[in-house]
Amino acid sequence: MSDIKGYFASSKAGHDKGTVYMILESDDVYVYLSDGKLRPTDKLKKKKLKHVQLIKQKDSDLAEKIEKNLFISNEEIKYAIKQIKTSAK
Repeated sequence: MSDIKGYFASSKAGHDKGTVYMILESDDVYVYLSDGKLRPTDKLKKKKLKHVQLIKQKDSDLAEKIEKNLFISNEEIKYAIKQIKTSAK
């Protein structure tokens, strides 16, 4: 799959169904997610790609940081997710 780092995704299955995450890493089968709260950047959630719904939006600043392997704080991720949720309403 094309590079999806920096995009947002919503969980389609599991106990966290409906939770919005940011994709920080990906491979052919799995994505590694953070929400900045229960799943901070140092404890990413590993989830199969088929169990997440990709949200066709990303935070360009954070996506650039991910691409350059720069530090991303949990607060930045929480803020970006909050912005996505409020823009969806």
